[in-house]
Amino acid sequence: MGDDPSPTVSLHSKPVKTKVQAPAEGGWRSDPDVALMQRVRDANDSAAFRELFGKYSDAVVNFAYRFVSNRNRAEELAQDAFLQIYRARSRYEPKARFTTYLYRVVTNLCLNELRRFDYQGRLEPLEGRPLEDGEEGIRELADQEIPDAEDRVAGVETGTRIQKVLDKLPMNQKSALLLSRVEGLSYQEVAECLETTESAVKSLIFRATQTLREELADLLS
Repeated sequence: MGDDPSPTVSLHSKPVKTKVQAPAEGGWRSDPDVALMQRVRDANDSAAFRELFGKYSDAVVNFAYRFVSNRNRAEELAQDAFLQIYRARSRYEPKARFTTYLYRVVTNLCLNELRRFDYQGRLEPLEGRPLEDGEEGIRELADQEIPDAEDRVAGVETGTRIQKVLDKLPMNQKSALLLSRVEGLSYQEVAECLETTESAVKSLIFRATQTLREELADLLS
């Protein structure tokens, strides 16, 4: 890393299934990761930074891999995200869970990466169209069914096919779906990551899940 004073970090290629964990009652103010990041900001605490890195590096690599479909590049993007956070530590202001802050950085890096390579998916306006009559109930049904569907799909090891479907999605749909369904962020946290509204996030996820259902109907039936 040259002369940069950032703590040395190392990423490994082993795939791991992991979701971010919500803190105890009290929201982000009770999030122990926020306290760790404040130590990084206030005391340049490298041990606190390494703890955050060790806790989330695998999840961030896997998240980036779902975007770029290249393990080495995903590791590089994950390292870039942590370096960016470390270098900007003096400007850190806790306003949400640390994972919300982390995934905002990672998502932006992934979207920039896709744009660099002329990603085939279009960028849907974040607000999208409003949900039409009857769609609200369908969206709630998707909320209940999609996690089970994900488990079943993962169990069949059809990753290549799923990735192809994900790659067809508009970038913001893909971002919202991965952050919510795979990483476990709330609608509010996804909205903060994408700098939009909760209603826009719900609309994006609804459309993404509809596409997945249509494209993977034989697996989900």
